[in-house]
Amino acid sequence: MTNAIHWPEWVPMAGHHLRVSGVHFDAVRIQGAQGEVVAARLIAEARGDAGPVIREMSGARWMYFLVAPGTVEDHAWPLGVQRFGMSRTVTYIGVPALAGNTWPLGWYSEPTPATPYVEPERLLAALGVVDV
Repeated sequence: MTNAIHWPEWVPMAGHHLRVSGVHFDAVRIQGAQGEVVAARLIAEARGDAGPVIREMSGARWMYFLVAPGTVEDHAWPLGVQRFGMSRTVTYIGVPALAGNTWPLGWYSEPTPATPYVEPERLLAALGVVDV
């Protein structure tokens, strides 16, 4: 039996689980090819350590950029970008395990101890937005 610490605790050990946005993280959601382009820019700018980005591999192929809880409302996001945090409605975000079969979700960029969340300012820059 192992005493390894599972980090971060909101990532499941296997498969995928739903987590409530605004509790462990807020989320910014961008659809399809635009989301993939933004994620690639973000990762390139961060030299490979951009923080947690989840890719939906079926349907609309959404990309979920996980930012620190309570921060999504602090920024002006462009049209076409959906944001999920603590609001009047409860939103569940699917989170995959770090390894194993997690289809239809997968990590485009994993959380790391150095970068547990995507930095909103860096995400806005990848979107081509200057946050004021």
